[in-house]
Amino acid sequence: MIEVYIDGASAGNPGPSGAGIFIKGNGTAEKFSIPLGIMSNHEAEYHAFIKALEICLEKGYSHSVVSFRTDSELVNKAVEKEFAKNKLYAPLLEKALQLSRQFDLFFMKWIPSIENKSADELARLAIRKNTTEEE
Repeated sequence: MIEVYIDGASAGNPGPSGAGIFIKGNGTAEKFSIPLGIMSNHEAEYHAFIKALEICLEKGYSHSVVSFRTDSELVNKAVEKEFAKNKLYAPLLEKALQLSRQFDLFFMKWIPSIENKSADELARLAIRKNTTEEE
């Protein structure tokens, strides 16, 4: 099984944002810290999820059991219900759902922030990458 821990963060709301993705499984662990530019924290959470889905598909994990873990209740509930209350997030959710349907076995689970420290640290690193790349 592949476990994918995701987190989006922003310094300000909106502000410089980043995605943190920690993937473990098959005896390996991979870390991704992706600057996202200026956006809200909730947008960053969705973008982190989308980036993680894209990375897993590129790596050929679509035929594996893939469990995504997030501390974002907003994203987790939207994926469960396949509905975003805020219309601003609807296109992001739709893209994420389209990508998730490409997996044979896709799971999404909410976890407390304390269990998502690796992805959180990577997201915060990505925020700093935004500011250093702009200089």
